[in-house]
Amino acid sequence: MELRQIEYFVAVAEHLHFGRAADALSIGQPAVSQQLARLERELGVELIDRTPRTVQLTAAGARFLPEARAVLAALDSARRSVASRSGCDVARRVRLGGSDGLGDRLEAVLGVLQAQQPPVHAELVTAPPRARLERVAAGQLDAAFVRGVTSAPGVELIEVWQDRVLVALPATHPLADCEIVPMGSLAGLPLRIVERRTNPPLVDLVLGACADAGFTPALAQHPGRLEHMLAALAVGPPTWTVIYEAHARSIRHASVSFRRTDPPMSMATLLAVAESATTATVAPLLRACAAVGQSRVEPER
Repeated sequence: MELRQIEYFVAVAEHLHFGRAADALSIGQPAVSQQLARLERELGVELIDRTPRTVQLTAAGARFLPEARAVLAALDSARRSVASRSGCDVARRVRLGGSDGLGDRLEAVLGVLQAQQPPVHAELVTAPPRARLERVAAGQLDAAFVRGVTSAPGVELIEVWQDRVLVALPATHPLADCEIVPMGSLAGLPLRIVERRTNPPLVDLVLGACADAGFTPALAQHPGRLEHMLAALAVGPPTWTVIYEAHARSIRHASVSFRRTDPPMSMATLLAVAESATTATVAPLLRACAAVGQSRVEPER
């Protein structure tokens, strides 16, 4: 059994998709499949149930996942211990799980961390929301940004700011001339939004706002990637989607307009930390998030 096999298994278990796991690992998908198959032969059990359309953990895989995470966490702890005894300043480093749509807020948080005395260097890690929480609980991450979560085993959730949710429209659409778009005026436009299983909190927020405005939107295809979405909005039949305001501030797209809504939509961003986290680890992050959350930047019109 090799450590890379364990790492590959954890990535597939978290993403439940071989392609996305390979992207997260920055390696080819065939290598992930081959090493996982070797791990299963070594253990004598199937860890992943593969079908043409789905990837799921088997019962054995579900039992093995927390143990695999513990192995990786122990390895990371050993490395940090050696680095500390070698004189490296590991106490000033945090492993931070990122979240989609943080936009310029993430850059601002990292800047505040670097400006603190002593500076704090953040190692950014990308993983699905559930996996971020599980990594925090297992000690593989010091903290992670999440949204739409109310509780998680072994994790404390701290609200750090509210993210306004904007609508994105073709710049040529009449509603793009409005500084604030009434939700009811979107009733005649199809909505492009991810499937609910991909992001339940965001989908529930948007569809709930539509329902409160008295309509159920027709759904159009969601291309998946943001650049594809913006291209579809710009040149396709008139549709709309949503984007976090902080993310919109970091985008320049002449053919798409981002507008606030009436009533406004917003979602809390939370910092997830382990219940056993020390003040030394959490305090610099909370100070940085507080500084960023208090500084408001208005979106360009």
